[in-house]
Amino acid sequence: MNPLILRGVRPYGEGDPVDVLIRDGVVAGIGEVAEDGADVVEGNGAVLLPGFVDLHTHLREPGREDTETIATGSAAAALGGYTAVFAMANTDPVADNAVVVGHVARRGREVGLVDVHPVGAVTVGLKGEKLAELGTMAKAGVRVFSDDGHCVHDPLIMRRALEYSRALDVVVAQHAEEPRLTVGAQAHEGEHAARLGLQGWPAAAEEAVVARDCLLARQVGARLHVCHVSTAGTADVLAWAKARGTEVSAEVTPHHLLLTDERLATYDPVNKVNPPLRATADVEALRRALAEGVIDCVATDHAPHAVQDKDTEWAAARPGMLGLQTALSIVVATMVETALLDWRGVARVMSERPAAIAGLPDQGRPIEVGEPANLTLVDPTARWTVRGAELASIAANTPFEGMELPGAVLATVLRGRVTALGGRIAA
Repeated sequence: MNPLILRGVRPYGEGDPVDVLIRDGVVAGIGEVAEDGADVVEGNGAVLLPGFVDLHTHLREPGREDTETIATGSAAAALGGYTAVFAMANTDPVADNAVVVGHVARRGREVGLVDVHPVGAVTVGLKGEKLAELGTMAKAGVRVFSDDGHCVHDPLIMRRALEYSRALDVVVAQHAEEPRLTVGAQAHEGEHAARLGLQGWPAAAEEAVVARDCLLARQVGARLHVCHVSTAGTADVLAWAKARGTEVSAEVTPHHLLLTDERLATYDPVNKVNPPLRATADVEALRRALAEGVIDCVATDHAPHAVQDKDTEWAAARPGMLGLQTALSIVVATMVETALLDWRGVARVMSERPAAIAGLPDQGRPIEVGEPANLTLVDPTARWTVRGAELASIAANTPFEGMELPGAVLATVLRGRVTALGGRIAA
């Protein structure tokens, strides 16, 4: 692999443009650099950030390769500026044993565009009845466990999972949804659902589980991660728990930072997601919580679906949205252009904190000499229009179809190798 020079870039968007020399997978020089035989990427003043880390993706392999594969999902991730992603366990078969998680990790290495880390299921078959093989999966390298798509609703099973996670030094990530409060739920419980005749999904169904699990995590001394926070009340619970020393982290999705339940007026299932799009007050509270660190990071919950699973009546449609290639732009629109975050803040919520939560030693690192060269180059002045059919995923179910969004990934670098360049896969 040739040395690489990123010419005329601004680390964290600060100061005058500099050159960054990468050799043997690490940053070898910053400033005025030269290297015979080096490949060169022209930055033209673009912002250089640590490569993004996504704690929450659905790559659908094995089982639903008609909607996404590890190869196509990895391509979408690289084009979105990601250098590491965590693939959720709700595959077919479920990733509840070392064989399936080993397959996911192996396929990720074979594709080689991003580091693909399999998430192990907390319970066998995601059924919430019996703990999965947490120990053997941890020995196979799994660092995060989640039944995402389903809540570990039994408090005794959740407590046991947290106790094991402490012993194994891993993280349990909870899909917070009290199922007895969401039977038949189709939309955020509020005025829009009532007017449209859709069964409501109450905010308390999320908040009650988060409160319970924070208490359990604090009692057993384990680390808890809360998936896709969607309500202002959940942010309040997290602030309360963190103030009391609970080891809890949380993520918010790009779509929950931008979209509200007002979009449901058309009954277009592209807007159906779990947890549902919430009210404007929730969106505003989530942005503040992310800026203040109450919510730690952004995670996409990238969820590709086949046309027949989305282009149908609302009640029958599967919940979920694409997110890997639009995440940066949504963060720019909701957090940077509103002055809630600067570019160092973007690095914190899209790279540094998710890497720390998952315990990845070579991701989310400072842009300094001697550090691993997992990097993302961003044009902050670019604007582009989202077209689902043009994204790298097999599926095209994006709620941002036709939107003009700010900010674009110019290049993604994984251990010194360019994986995406100019909107195309480079490897």
